[in-house]
Amino acid sequence: MLRAMRILTGLQPSGKLHVGNYFGAMQPAVRLQDEGEAFYFIADYHAMTSSQDPAALRENVRELAIDFLACGLDPARAVFFRQSAVPEVNELAWILSTVCPMSLLAKCHSYKDKIAQGIAPNHGLFAYPVLMAADILLYDSNQVPVGKDQKQHLEVTRDLAVKLNETFGEGTVILPDPIIREDTAVVVGLDGRKMSKSYHNTLPIFGEEKPLKKLIMKITTDSTPVEDPKPTENSTILALYKLFASEADYQSMVADHEKGGCGYGDFKKRLAEAYWDFFAPMRERRAEILVDPGYVDRVLADGAARAREESAKVLQRVRRAVGLV
Repeated sequence: MLRAMRILTGLQPSGKLHVGNYFGAMQPAVRLQDEGEAFYFIADYHAMTSSQDPAALRENVRELAIDFLACGLDPARAVFFRQSAVPEVNELAWILSTVCPMSLLAKCHSYKDKIAQGIAPNHGLFAYPVLMAADILLYDSNQVPVGKDQKQHLEVTRDLAVKLNETFGEGTVILPDPIIREDTAVVVGLDGRKMSKSYHNTLPIFGEEKPLKKLIMKITTDSTPVEDPKPTENSTILALYKLFASEADYQSMVADHEKGGCGYGDFKKRLAEAYWDFFAPMRERRAEILVDPGYVDRVLADGAARAREESAKVLQRVRRAVGLV
């Protein structure tokens, strides 16, 4: 009997989730829950490559779990778990590392970029793509949603899957396909660059209304007088407003930019209101989750049990293929 298409994605617990995380990963993941068997994990092993603060890791894992559930992840339709709750991933990562050429990892842009940002080089950072490959192959994943910045790592995963199958027999692991949403534009940050914690330009999903709206009011704009038309190209306000507003409201703001007579302060207030209203249902769901402190633990424990059941089948097949059993 053929099983449904299996979709897998992971999110790294590296601090407060922001609007870029939501539109880049969480919203697509929530929508994909109805497209097949969804396996979603919190990549806490991966987070250790750039941070060694145990208390922060524990807090970030929990906050990510709460936020993802609040944003629409349904444990009845998706297997949701911590990466570290499935130790089988480390064994598969080791097996993959025995067929992984050093040159394959040396050419990965992500490692070079992180070193350039000042992160101290370590083996975990260098071998990150091998663990990512294990994350994917351990569940016989068919499709993996990734952003353009992770496309190379998916190619490494496919290369390693081919290597393993060529070395130990076809069907040892399943070759996954990437889901790359070409229509997804880069979410701009408050300074006009890509929204990223590295740039300190993020707009969080959750938090207190007043300080969050204040962040929006600080968006840098030019000195065009109120009565004059405002440029629409490369407008941070318009780029963010498009994410939250209806098409009619967005076109109305574009028209107001072009005809003049409205100041940037007015546009920022409209953006702040649209942003606040957009996440209102998620804030309500988050408050409900927090009423039951044990809910998140139960969800993750159940998800880990289901994930381990699947991973055991795959790992047993791989172990047999490579001669470990």
